[in-house]
Amino acid sequence: MKNQKRRSLLLGSIIILLIISTPYFLYLYRAIPDDIEYYKTFWGLEIKGGYYVYVQSYVYTFFGKFVPFLLLIIWFITNKHWWVHALIIPISVYLFQIIAVINDSELYYDEIEFIYTVPIGVIIMVVLYFLRNKMSIYIHALDLKKEMDENMKTPKKFKKY
Repeated sequence: MKNQKRRSLLLGSIIILLIISTPYFLYLYRAIPDDIEYYKTFWGLEIKGGYYVYVQSYVYTFFGKFVPFLLLIIWFITNKHWWVHALIIPISVYLFQIIAVINDSELYYDEIEFIYTVPIGVIIMVVLYFLRNKMSIYIHALDLKKEMDENMKTPKKFKKY
């Protein structure tokens, strides 16, 4: 029981940190110098501007698509309501746009052919459903615990005949 509480607290903390850090992701492009076409990160990754010419434009466009995608995924995984499956549509739209931004050979990043991204989208959707299924057990358990605690606090009053 203690291990499960610790894991739930850790998972909740990670999700909260991701949500809190999303505005900073949107302004990450400001850390990159203007007018450079290649940027080498401190962990050895080299980012190229590609179609966007400058790395700053590329990073701005990428995180402009990635942040809503990340928030929708968190919402999808942690939601317990029946309508959660409607979130798959905007998730898939943002996924296609992110793929188009990464694939800088496309002329217009909002116009990507659907057929190229279907296999990748299917794999990501399967992973999302798996994660949501694992998370829903914890979400329902917390709701049940909260309901039981409320029932134990307020005793039921019986009518006397």
